[in-house]
Order: sequence, then C-alpha cells, then structure tokens
Amino acid sequence: METERHLLLALAALLVLGVGAQWLAWRLKIPSILLLLVVGFIAGPTTGLIDPKALFGNVLFPLVSLSVAIILFEGGLSLQLKELRETRGVVVRLLTVGVLITWALTAVAARIFLDFPWSVALLLGAILVVTGPTVIGPMLRNMRPTGGVGPVARWEGIVVDPLGAVMAVLVFEAVESIGAATAKTAAINVSLGLLRTVLVGGAIGAAAAGLLVLAMRRRWIPDFLQSAVVLMIVLAGFTASNLLQQESGLLTVTLMGIIVANQKTVPVRHIAEFKENLSVLLLACLFILLAARLRLDDVAALGLGGLALLAAVVLLARPAAVLCSTVGSSLCWKERALLAWFAPRGIVAAAVSSLFALRLTTHGDELQSATFLVIVGTVLIYGLTTPRLARRLGLSSADPQGMLIAGAHAGARAIAHALQDEKIAVCLVDSNRENVRTARMEGLPARAASILSERIDDELDLGGIGRFLGMTRNSEVNSLAALRFQELFGRSEVYQLRPQSNRGARSETASRLLHGRLLFAPHVTYETLDDWFALGATVRRTSLTEQFDFAAFQAHYGDAALPLFALSESGKLTPITGEKPSSAVPNAKLFCLVKPDAPVLDG
Repeated sequence: METERHLLLALAALLVLGVGAQWLAWRLKIPSILLLLVVGFIAGPTTGLIDPKALFGNVLFPLVSLSVAIILFEGGLSLQLKELRETRGVVVRLLTVGVLITWALTAVAARIFLDFPWSVALLLGAILVVTGPTVIGPMLRNMRPTGGVGPVARWEGIVVDPLGAVMAVLVFEAVESIGAATAKTAAINVSLGLLRTVLVGGAIGAAAAGLLVLAMRRRWIPDFLQSAVVLMIVLAGFTASNLLQQESGLLTVTLMGIIVANQKTVPVRHIAEFKENLSVLLLACLFILLAARLRLDDVAALGLGGLALLAAVVLLARPAAVLCSTVGSSLCWKERALLAWFAPRGIVAAAVSSLFALRLTTHGDELQSATFLVIVGTVLIYGLTTPRLARRLGLSSADPQGMLIAGAHAGARAIAHALQDEKIAVCLVDSNRENVRTARMEGLPARAASILSERIDDELDLGGIGRFLGMTRNSEVNSLAALRFQELFGRSEVYQLRPQSNRGARSETASRLLHGRLLFAPHVTYETLDDWFALGATVRRTSLTEQFDFAAFQAHYGDAALPLFALSESGKLTPITGEKPSSAVPNAKLFCLVKPDAPVLDG
C-alpha cells in the first residue's frame, strides 16, 4: 500500500513539476529546458522523489522513444518547403558538411579533454551533432529574427535530429563490428545499415503520410477522431520502421510530418495544434525523467575536462560548421554570425545518450553525463546570449513594436505609411490582390493571402512585428484572426476593429464572443473609418507637451480628429483603445485621423 501511494505521488509530481516548470520559465522568459533539468536533478538524485526505474522499469526507454517520435513529427509539421527558396543550399550543407565537421571536432575534443576511447568519443560526437526543435523553436519565437536565420535554424534543428540518432547507431554498430571483423567488413556493414535506414525510413514515412492524407481527403475519419488516428499512424509507422531497421523510425516520423505539412489537399492545422499541446506534456515529463536518472557525482567528476568539451562545442565546432556551410551563400555576415552562435542541444541528445549509457559496458555513465553537461551548457549559453546578440546585430528587437495588419485597403495603407515613416515595421495581409498590388506599388510590404490561411504566420517575415491589428471589413475574419494570433503575440497585443452591431435584426454573436482588444474609440468601426477616409481625412502626427497634453488635444479638435496610436519617447507604440483612452502622455507623438475641416493647430 505504501509503495502504491509513493508511485501515485511520484506520477502526480512528474506532471505537476513538469508543467509548473514550463509555466515558470514562461513567466521568467528563460528556456524551459533549464528549469526542467533543474527540477529533474532535484526531484531525482537530490531528493529521491522521482525514481524513473521504479516508476517505469524496462518500459522507460520505449516510452521515451515513442515520445520523441511524436515530438519530431510535430516538428516536421512546422517545416515549409517555401522557406528554402533562398537558403536550400545552406540547409543541405549544414546537414551534410556541417554535421561531419561537428562530429569530427566534438569527437577529437572528447578524446583530448575527457580521455575517452576513440569508440566512445566518436559515439559522443555523433550524439552531439543534433540541436533540437524543443529548444530552438521557443528561442526563435522569442527572438523573431529577420532574414534567413529563422528558416535555416528551424529546418536544421528538426532534420538533424534523426540524422544524429542514425549516426550514433551506425557508429555503435561499426565499433562492435570492428571488434569482431576487419575494418573493411565494418565499413560495408555501416554502409548497408545507412542504406537500409534511408530506404526503410523513407518508404514507410512516405507511405504513412500518403495513407493519412488519403483517409482525410476521402473523409474516412470523422473529425473527432482525426487527431487520435494521426497519433496512431505516427506511432505505428515509427514502430514498424524501428523493427525493420534500428532508429530509422525517427527519419520516418520527421519525413511524414514534412509531407503532411506541405501537401495542399487537406487542412492539418488542427492536427498540428493537438500535437503541439501533446508535445508540451511529453517534454515536461521526459526532461525530468531523464535528468532524474543522472548521478550528480558523475557530472561533477567530468571536472574541467567537461567544461573544455563544452567550450570546444560552442567556440570551435559550431562556428567551423557554419562557416564552411555558408560560404558563397546569400546570407550576410550578420546572419552567419548569429547562426554560428545558435545550436542548443535538446531532448533527442538526452534520450539517445541515455539509451547508449545502458548499452555500453564501460564509460556509459560518463557518456550520459557529458551529454547532459553539453545540453545544460548550450541552452544556458545560447538562451541567455543569443537574443542579445541578435539585437546587437540588428536582426531582432527586444520589444518589437511593428504591426501585422489584416487588410490592405486605403485606410490600412494610410496607417501603415504613417507607422513606416517612424521606422516601425509593418506587414499588410489581404486576400484582395488589387489592394496588395497597390500597397506594394506604394512601397509597403504586403502579401496576397487570407489572414486565416493555415500557414500564414510561418510564411510571413515577422521580424520586428509585435502585435496584430484586425482591420478588414469582415468582423468574423477579424475575430478569428485575433483569436489565432493570440498564441503568437499574446492576448494583450492583439487588436481588432469593433464589429458593426445590429444590422437590422441580425446580431454578430460570433464576433462578440471571439475578439481581441477593441481598437480606437468605442464608436469606431470599419464603416466609421471608411466614412472618414471617404471625406478626405488623413493620418497626422502631433507632438504632445506638458502644456498641450491629450486632454488639450481633444478639446482643440473635438469630433474632427480620431486618436489612433501613441508613440512614446522610448519608442513604444500603443494603440489608443476604449480601455486606455489617455495612453498618450506628454512628450509622446500622437497619430490621429484628422478631417479636412478640422481646426488648424497653431505652431
């Protein structure tokens, strides 16, 4: 009875501590993996609250493998081939030349600084070529870098994980083969193993993706079962691949995610959202479980050699891999520098190292400890310094003030021009191609697409963009888009025009239930702005002072001016809303819509 109570407590603590650590990391704006690993160290070897072996026994690593498969499939769903139009060569070289350079230099460093045998050093090098979507994705969302850094880092971080796992297996098999056969026989075995991995993983991944798309297109699966069936197919494909060829399952699920994400016949956003939520729960448990297996004495025993290995990975292997992979590319030196300082390790490295720690007769604990040291070190170093470096290089902003505007009509363009004149980033999205064409001719960044399209947020360059404005004529579109972009920008930075209420007997209930913060004064709707612009109103900027404050502005203009935004001295842009009608303070710049017959402002 006492054992059952302890197991119940441990299982509940695993979920509570995992989700709680991720929430706290979000509040503190630090990478969640850091807190998860700290919690794992405390809950495992320090206090003994969570004992992975007692909880799961021999089932632990099969569960870890299946969880990693789901995480990589979810990562594959975020990859769009369109992102590689200009950076395909860089990604390919990073996944080939870059991987080999990282492997070789890491292995040499492990041999020199940790005195590992060459077999273990090469295995550690193969494990540490991976980066990790579980860490890179949140960091990219936090930085929102401009240019090609985001797509390159995202593709590399996801695709390199199965490559690293496969490399580790092949290295391990090669070492065992050399012990029992000649070097030539070992090379043949490794080559055949690589060929089998590619064929099995590729064939099953493509077949599983095709089956899933066909079933959804033919409506063989009811809506309420689609996410569950996708999960079933992903796990079935992963298991089948691994049974036929060890570790080929990771390639299967990654390829499956990429194919499903890039097909055009069925929508898959709802599946991606389900898998993303599931991945959050899995990560919360996995990092704690794997960290709880470590003995802190083993990590401390690495001493200065472990720190030297970390320094070699960060200061030598990664810059060399990026330098050789980006020669002659379209990336500027700033983008290459940022990529060279951005390669945190994640869950795949932790899982693979833990697996081989059990299979190695010697140096297994040291291998696992070195891997976790590099994971913690790289996440800590890159998590704390990369956003600052991106801002220093001008590739990111600490508090992006730019606007993503749904709508490219005359009113939206006038507002965008006023913001752009103040060096504030804007991006217009409209399904009306004529509006988009006009916006582009006027020098505004605009895209012809539906703001509700499945991958619009992945396709847009959101560098410098920090909030969303729903300004289309359709209130339902504004509401749904506002609801969607809450995840990216946060609830406080999502705005929309007030829905036009009660047209005859009709009430737009959906819009009232699903909306962002309401823009501008309480009476302002799309029709209100349209009428003002039809009368010849223009967007003007007025500087407020102690003497001419917001109240004085309203008294002077009365109903002839409509406040839109306030730009503070520090560069913070705040939309004027009914919640905060006096957001404009002295020394701020006030953007307002002014009628042609408005009273003249002296001075």
